[in-house]
Amino acid sequence: YVRFHLISPLIQQSAENIVLFDTFVNILSHNLGEPAYEADVAQLEYKLVAGEHGLVIRVKGFNHKLPLLFQLIIDYLSDFSFTPAVFEMITEQLKKTYFNILIKPETLAKDVRLLILEHGRWSMIDKYQTLMNGLSIESLSSFVKAFKSQLFVEGLVQGNFTN
Repeated sequence: YVRFHLISPLIQQSAENIVLFDTFVNILSHNLGEPAYEADVAQLEYKLVAGEHGLVIRVKGFNHKLPLLFQLIIDYLSDFSFTPAVFEMITEQLKKTYFNILIKPETLAKDVRLLILEHGRWSMIDKYQTLMNGLSIESLSSFVKAFKSQLFVEGLVQGNFTN
C-alpha cells in the first residue's frame, strides 16, 4: 500500500483554483485510464483523489509491480497534457457533478455547514458559478505549472517493500 499526498497552498486561494484543480485531477485520471488498464488486470489498484489541500495518490497490490504503477502515475503527472476535446468533456462532467451536489438538500446542507466551520473554504455555489462562467485552456495550463512548482509531499508506504 502506497499513499502520497501532494500538497499545494495554491489550491485554496480562489474558487477558480479549486475548479482548475478538480479539472486537472479528472483529466489526469482520464489520461491514465488506458495505460493503467494492464495494472488493473494484474490486480493492482490505484486512485487519484482531489483533496482539499492537494492530490492524494493511492496504489495498492502486489509489491513487485507496484512501483511501476506508481511511476506511471508520476510520469503522467509530470508530463501532463490534454486536448481541447478532453478539456471540454471534463468541464461538462464537472458542471453536472457540481449541479447534482447543489440540488441534493443533504449535500448542500453539508457544504453550508462546512463553509461556516472552516475558514477560507469556498462554497459549491462559488465553484459552480466559476465553472459556468467558463475556464480557459490557458488558465488550466498555467495552474498546473504553478501547482507542480509549489508542492509539499507526504508519503506512507506499508507492506513488503525494500526500496
